[in-house]
Amino acid sequence: MPYLVDGNNVMGQRVGWHRDKAGARRRLLDEVAGFVRNARVTVSVVFDGAPDDHFPDGSRYRGVQVFYAARNSNADERIKRIVDASRERRTLIVVTSDRALADYVRQCGAQVIRAGDFRRRLDDAQAESESNAAHSSDGGKKVPDENLDHWMRYFGVEPEDGSEK
Repeated sequence: MPYLVDGNNVMGQRVGWHRDKAGARRRLLDEVAGFVRNARVTVSVVFDGAPDDHFPDGSRYRGVQVFYAARNSNADERIKRIVDASRERRTLIVVTSDRALADYVRQCGAQVIRAGDFRRRLDDAQAESESNAAHSSDGGKKVPDENLDHWMRYFGVEPEDGSEK
């Protein structure tokens, strides 16, 4: 399912992020990139304001498509234009806390998730990723179960449950 995210709404869910807009954009894009990798979804993020030199309008950052509001406009208007042009409206998930935008995209057939709920999904995905990394001494590579007993016997270790296969 493709996600279309109002970046400023999600950044606004973090205390203090408003003080460093460029840094907040990078942190959000890093978190969203982790979400994209773990959830295997596509995500586009739309920011208010002028494009960042490091993330130009229409660019990709670690698998995340980056857009900005048009000059003399805002992210909500850009999101509306993207929704209007989308062929995937029924599967599109728009992340926003703006009630008028949420109503508009629902009328277009898209789904809506509030920015705070998406923020929690990002936090959960990051916590899961960190937990998996902490519990994986082999860098995340696992021996398939059907091969495990064979290799344990090969190295002289009995299977833990004592079963023979």
